[in-house]
Amino acid sequence: MRNLHALLAFWLLPLAAVAADTWTLPVTTTTLPNGLTLVVSEDHSSPTVGISVVYKVGMRREPQGRTGFAHLFEHLMFQGTPKAPKGVFDRVVTAGGGDNNGSTRADFTNYIERAPVSALESFLWLEADRMKTLDFNPATLKNQQDVVKEEIRVNVKNSPYGGFMWIDIGTLAFDKWANKHDGYGSFEDLEGASLADVRAFHRDYYGPNNAVLSIAGDVTPARALALVKKYFAAIPRRATPALADFGEPLGQTERRLTQGDPLAEVPAIAAAWKMPARGSADHAPMVVLGEVLTGGNASVFYQGLVKGRELSSNLESLWGLTGPWEYDGPTLFTVFAMYKPGGSADALLAAMDEDLATLRKNGVDAATLQRVKTRMKADWYNGLESFLGRADMLARLQALWGDAGVVNRVPDWIDAVTADELKRVAGIYLTPANRAVIDRRPAPLAAPAAPPAPPAPAAPAAASAAKP
Repeated sequence: MRNLHALLAFWLLPLAAVAADTWTLPVTTTTLPNGLTLVVSEDHSSPTVGISVVYKVGMRREPQGRTGFAHLFEHLMFQGTPKAPKGVFDRVVTAGGGDNNGSTRADFTNYIERAPVSALESFLWLEADRMKTLDFNPATLKNQQDVVKEEIRVNVKNSPYGGFMWIDIGTLAFDKWANKHDGYGSFEDLEGASLADVRAFHRDYYGPNNAVLSIAGDVTPARALALVKKYFAAIPRRATPALADFGEPLGQTERRLTQGDPLAEVPAIAAAWKMPARGSADHAPMVVLGEVLTGGNASVFYQGLVKGRELSSNLESLWGLTGPWEYDGPTLFTVFAMYKPGGSADALLAAMDEDLATLRKNGVDAATLQRVKTRMKADWYNGLESFLGRADMLARLQALWGDAGVVNRVPDWIDAVTADELKRVAGIYLTPANRAVIDRRPAPLAAPAAPPAPPAPAAPAAASAAKP
């Protein structure tokens, strides 16, 4: 009997694992009277925490004529306050055994920290302190204007391809300024930012009612709420400008642009399609279709463009500047591919259209669809393993969807997508009419400026006439 029980256990364990291939995260959400939303995911597997503060403002909401301002402001948030002067924030974080960072996206700006749980209270004090006010001064503003300009030089102006697949492509694809402008910023706009602009931006968008604070890790919801009340409850709610309508219709005619790039060694394209609205019936099917087309070496486009026809040497895809579940306005699904110097963008696009036509006609077989779904769910769960990644995702979902519990529904949405839905959304969104394409080609370096001509020799002075 003992051997039979062992044999039954051996066979039943894999079945139990298959039946339990979901992971439900604990999510507790509380909104304080001043509007600050707290999200807590309790997990005592490690004596550490991840913290994320997401403000519902990004590049889409920065002032017109101030491109790059939301990013510039993100930098200023690390430059000190009247109570914690410049350098204190980083020193306290480091002394607590943690690290920190921040980023600016189209629809939000996030500030993240991770550390041993013993440092949690200190970190919350720091976040509350800079939510109240900053040390607004001309020297700090000038310094960070120069820092952001140097970032642009390194990442855009002096880098091959210069981010054209995530900066320039939006300028081509969209029509409304909020969606199409360069969120990294122009030097002129960055230099034009004033202390009055900075104060107004903090006042309008950095109040508690425009923020989500998320904590994941070794803390109970009760303990987290007590600390958040202690440091954030007294910060007053502030008026926030109404959210504009950023919506745009799908494209009606393909948009094309050719650019020269003196730093690129081979030509490349960025092909981008406008995507369905977040949370719409077409959203999840389009996310799964994106993975079918570009998710790894077994994907349709990789097999068709790189391995099969050998038209491209690489294949990458982007969902705007975030991910497929983290946008709250128009976004693009973009394919970036380098092609052979003897090739052409037209050949690459024609191959994409051929593969899409086949998919619309024949669909995706069951085995492929299941493989893709399994990979997507594995990637989703892997991203939530770390407390920092989990806290940040929960804060983003709460800010964008108004519900951090979406974190537990995404795998179900992926599972529910059918092969017929993939055919349908491919026919609606992945069409040439809804596509914007930039063909980025190597170009000769600009000739160096000629040295200034030497000054002409001075004419000899005329002799003075002798006085009589």
